Amino acid sequence: MKYADVIVDIAQGSLDRIFQYRIPDGMGEELTEGTPVYVPFGRGNRLVKGYITGFSDQTSYQPEGLKEIHSVIRGEMSIEQRLLSLAVWMKQRYGCTMIQAMKTVTPVKKKVKPRVERVLMRTVSTGEILDYLHTHVKKNQTARIRLLQALASDEQIPYEAVLHKLNISKSALDSVIQAGLARLEEKRNMKEAEGGPVVPHVVLNEEQEKAVSQFVRDFDRGQPGVTLLHGITGSGKTEVYMEMIAHILSRGRQVIMLIPEISLTYQTVMRFYRRFGSRVAFIHSRLSQGERYDQFERARNGQVSIMIGPRSALFTPFPRLGLIVIDEEHEGAYKNETVPRYHAVDVAKRLAEMTGAGLVLGSATPSVDTYARAVRGDYKLDRLTRRAQEGSRLAAVSVVDLREELKAGNRSIFSRRLFAGITQRLEQKEQVMLFLNRRGYSSFVSCRSCGEAIKCPHCDVSLKAHRNGMLVCHYCGYTAPIPRLCPSCGSPYIAGFGTGTQKVEEAAVKMFPKARILRMDQDTTGGKDGHEKILSAFMAHEADILIGTQMIVKGHDFPDVTLVAALAADLSLYADDFRGAERTFQLLTQAAGRSGRRGRPGEMLIQTYVPEHYSIRAAAEQDYEMFFREEMSYRRLMDYPPCTEMVSVTVSSRREELAKEGAALIAGKLGDFCQTGLTVIGPADPGITKINDIFYQIVYFKSGDSRLILQAVNEIESYYEWTDLKKNVMIQFDFK
Repeated sequence: MKYADVIVDIAQGSLDRIFQYRIPDGMGEELTEGTPVYVPFGRGNRLVKGYITGFSDQTSYQPEGLKEIHSVIRGEMSIEQRLLSLAVWMKQRYGCTMIQAMKTVTPVKKKVKPRVERVLMRTVSTGEILDYLHTHVKKNQTARIRLLQALASDEQIPYEAVLHKLNISKSALDSVIQAGLARLEEKRNMKEAEGGPVVPHVVLNEEQEKAVSQFVRDFDRGQPGVTLLHGITGSGKTEVYMEMIAHILSRGRQVIMLIPEISLTYQTVMRFYRRFGSRVAFIHSRLSQGERYDQFERARNGQVSIMIGPRSALFTPFPRLGLIVIDEEHEGAYKNETVPRYHAVDVAKRLAEMTGAGLVLGSATPSVDTYARAVRGDYKLDRLTRRAQEGSRLAAVSVVDLREELKAGNRSIFSRRLFAGITQRLEQKEQVMLFLNRRGYSSFVSCRSCGEAIKCPHCDVSLKAHRNGMLVCHYCGYTAPIPRLCPSCGSPYIAGFGTGTQKVEEAAVKMFPKARILRMDQDTTGGKDGHEKILSAFMAHEADILIGTQMIVKGHDFPDVTLVAALAADLSLYADDFRGAERTFQLLTQAAGRSGRRGRPGEMLIQTYVPEHYSIRAAAEQDYEMFFREEMSYRRLMDYPPCTEMVSVTVSSRREELAKEGAALIAGKLGDFCQTGLTVIGPADPGITKINDIFYQIVYFKSGDSRLILQAVNEIESYYEWTDLKKNVMIQFDFK
């Protein structure tokens, strides 16, 4: 006898248990994973809606005590069934449990207060706003300045954007309202906004128009497929997205647009709001579970037609999804770091297939995996090769060999050329961005006598020195004061080595004492709206130099920035990952795109000890094709994705010997597949072998046959399902 696993009443958030039911004679052929059914539930055997999640030949209960499925619910696939089918696919794809997959795709229901959609309406002319700004507002009233500048540009601003994106306090908002410059109003009903966009569409150039026309033609033929929009920085990819979105809305369908969280700035919010008005909703990390659920319910009920946000927005329950856009598709933020470890591009492809929607992937530096698929014809490829802004040109990129700087006696963080460039920009009242792929004051602290680095007692990493005299572990949060004597040999010669963002800031203050400097990294953005406060201040020209980690060079548009510099381009190049060169090229190319975006000539300086590396050379030329050829040669030689498909299995334990023993057992099980074409590597130490007193071991296996990969994953899962390893094994797919 066969039994069905049923999850009951998804809409009400009952995600904690799966129930088994007997399958009546004659019904088996109608049932598949995801089929909606009515089942008797509870003591009164009331009929409730459920969904099939799987089948089995055995039951942990007495068979005669199990209830039977009552009937199959026939008809069009509902939103719930679609999400369930997606969860089933994710379970199989990523080796997670069904409950984990369900909790990922289905928002948790929590009560929220009824929300009133409001907008801040300007009540006077732009000229009156600017006059008030110049005559009544003091220089230190930065929040009020930001709000007035925004009102000068936009007649109406969503109240949520005022609070969360402009970071305006209630007192600053009240002062503007009391001055008679603006008023709060309830937002127009969505139905009232359906007549058309708030502003007309922009005039596209030939390349943009070609990309839009091709998409519209394919969508209307019922063949939307997957499109890679490969456009250089500043080429107007957003305008292309908007025209595609407008066409989807005209066909009565809805749109999900994914962007990295850091790119969800006030600028982004207002660009879409100006075009599509109250049909747009946004999701971001500061929303509570209840607020997120509320946004999803608005989408389900047809109150909004466009959902914009990070990867979690992918699970918006639109009834007639027509388009998914993933901007900056190369970003690591699209890879989920907790179970299930899905990639948003991978899941979006599956969702688009299920709904007949189009999928558009956009980037100036697409991932090697994505571009390889486009080259071999799996994806359509549209190119935007010139900047959309009239008179705007790509920044001139120069490489500074730091080895030559050392020979010349310059041991500072700033090369001679960079010092001259910053001095010139400060004189011209232009802005500068300096980025470093590391936070903290120094990279590590060690003893000059015995050479021993001071490590975290709970993790296999060195502690980072911060300017407050504390050592910090950036993995588990452990802190300790910098010791006066070496813990290993007792020597007093303790010093910090390497460069962190705090140290760069300290050096910049000394070298450019009159410059206004801001630092942006995880240490300065930890508070509420930390990112937005710093970015808004820099946008308002409240600082001349912005120093930060790579977060400052991703997707932002600062019109007065004419010089960007990578202080140590090699840091990401030697990461413990075969994608180190790819990420270095992407980071440097994206950084170059931040300079000279509004007609002013821009410059990018790359400081490096390896100017001959192909990723550095290709970034200097801003030549993606050159990088792709070199990188693919390396991937083919080493048999790495996208030339193969690879999975990593990580085993963890509080006892080092148990982690090693478990990894060895899994590697032995995988050995049975080696004769069929599977390559097994390990067990081995990962880049960091201990975090927070937990030891790790890793096993890799790869093959060009995805079916063989999945067979091996299933074998591992079935092996450790009934062992003590179950809670200590993490499977991560490295392909999409």
